[in-house]
Amino acid sequence: MSESSNAFPGAGHGDLTIPAPFESRAEPGRLPFHFSGRGGEYFGIWIVNLVLTILTLGIYSAWAKVRRMQYFYRNTTLAGASFDYHGDPKAILKGRLIIFALLVVYNLTIEFAPLIGIAIFVAIALIMPNLLLRSLRFRAVNTSWSGLRFGFDGDQAGAYKVFLAWPILAVITLYLLAPMWHQRMKAYQHNFARFGATRFAFDAPVGGFYRVYLLAFGVLILGGIVVGIIVGLGSVTSPIVAGIAPLVLVGLMLFIQPFLMARLQNLVWNHTQVGNHRFESRVESGRLFWIVFTNLLGIVFTLGLFQPFAAIRLARYRIESMSLLAAGPIDEFVAGQQEAVAATGEGAADLFDIDIGL
Repeated sequence: MSESSNAFPGAGHGDLTIPAPFESRAEPGRLPFHFSGRGGEYFGIWIVNLVLTILTLGIYSAWAKVRRMQYFYRNTTLAGASFDYHGDPKAILKGRLIIFALLVVYNLTIEFAPLIGIAIFVAIALIMPNLLLRSLRFRAVNTSWSGLRFGFDGDQAGAYKVFLAWPILAVITLYLLAPMWHQRMKAYQHNFARFGATRFAFDAPVGGFYRVYLLAFGVLILGGIVVGIIVGLGSVTSPIVAGIAPLVLVGLMLFIQPFLMARLQNLVWNHTQVGNHRFESRVESGRLFWIVFTNLLGIVFTLGLFQPFAAIRLARYRIESMSLLAAGPIDEFVAGQQEAVAATGEGAADLFDIDIGL
């Protein structure tokens, strides 16, 4: 579940049947997410995806993504029911070919005709928000839980604000507005998402994002001071002491990513709800750092073969740190959504047939 991605990971389109475990989900309260994926099992999917992607010069990567997404979604359960992913690989391939073509044209023109290249860059920037909007809709309508699909109702005006205007403002202000941009983007993604007919709501304050990023910046500054002290001591005492400085620096850089990942996941999901039901995330930075660090060691010492096991370990911890704080019986809530969707119809899945991997 990423920061940048953001509907939940879980039967065919329009399948409104209630799965067998549903009857046990009636009581309100804290409902934890569970992840049942296994490294050895996922390794078989991963290695086949890798080989076929190489043999087809990347064409199979779209089908590989669907297999990967379906494995993680179907092994993620909430209150006894799993999520599912219904994305069409051809739509994903279409999105990737569009991006590839745009990048090829840009790189060729910027090399041989810089002015034309700049014009193409501007054109790409102008169409990118629309592509990202379609990608968000594609991801949402192709995600389901308990046989009912999610949706995304964001408009183009909002997309151009969060995917074009705010990035420009962030750059102009030397990224002083970057945390505010991040907050606006998450607000756009979550406030316009829905489960069935019920909208999500997002109320994380801008100050929360600034606190996270300032803390990360403070850790970097503190780490830089420590490295400077170690180097200074090494110049006075021995080169061995100075040799510790690069290790401290590497450890610091490795810590920043899981620190941001943990704090941002908690910030975003602890301020998100669907209907009257709130979410709770309890990711610990230290534990996440240990998982990321040991995953890196495993990948390095196995020449990459530990990658699927690393993905499973990371997904299990992040998913199982999440809970739904149900305000009432979940069976009544889902049944109500099924009736609402059945009454209004839901045909959006075929309208937004592009995914560029937001």
